[in-house]
Amino acid sequence: MKFSWPGAARAACAVTFDVDAESAILAVDKRYASRASTMSHQAYGPKVGVPRLLGVLERAGVRSTFFVPGFTARRYPDTVRAIVAAGHEVGWHNDLHEPPYSLSAEEERSIIERGAEVLEPLTGVRPRGYRAPWWELNERTPELLAAAGFAYDSSLMDDDIPYRLATDAGTLIELPVHWSLDDWEQYAFLPEPDIGSQIELPSKVLELWTGELDAMRDEGCLLVITMHPFLSGRPSRAKMLGEFLARVRERGDTWQATMGEIADHAEATLAADDVRRIDLPRL
Repeated sequence: MKFSWPGAARAACAVTFDVDAESAILAVDKRYASRASTMSHQAYGPKVGVPRLLGVLERAGVRSTFFVPGFTARRYPDTVRAIVAAGHEVGWHNDLHEPPYSLSAEEERSIIERGAEVLEPLTGVRPRGYRAPWWELNERTPELLAAAGFAYDSSLMDDDIPYRLATDAGTLIELPVHWSLDDWEQYAFLPEPDIGSQIELPSKVLELWTGELDAMRDEGCLLVITMHPFLSGRPSRAKMLGEFLARVRERGDTWQATMGEIADHAEATLAADDVRRIDLPRL
């Protein structure tokens, strides 16, 4: 059964950004901090990519959600302020891009709770949304998020419409993602650490995402685009985003919204007893 979207919309589209900056590489190995060229590759995101992408979004009249690690917020606070001033939502992306599976329960709890401490002074509001680095939740993450007051997560891939995720501490709205809608698989490249081996043309990515958009409109799905400013902030790629947003607008039947707005709609639409739990294989 198709999901019920606002008005006459057949589908929903959220354009989201993970503002990793240097944290994505430092999470692999902190020794990369001494590599000036590698660090500059990542710093391009908050320094150049975010301002350019904010311009693309403003011209398109689209509001987005930016997931920000604590490292980025502390190192580039003016970037976070600029995102908020432009009318966009800011979510939590752990502190140093730590994947939850690498953390103990206490470490993970502390990092999740740090989200409000780090982001609220810059944004004026507590973060409501969370995205796990590398989209690698573990079984306990949803409960820790619910206990910390988060309203939604965007890290799982077992559906393409929103659903309610139950935990012992309350429920979250899950807004599913997929690798095919992530720019990392298309554009990421560094010799070391190895984060990708092929740099695709923006025109190829435009056709990939347009094909997904049209198929998801047929199915009534949620299309979550995930981009990284150090990748998609490059000029030709940012231009492609503008072209993609124009295609979404031309369809005329796709609701473009922030992740928080979509989570609120799902919360109001889904039945209270329509819940799922993470169900991992027991070997």
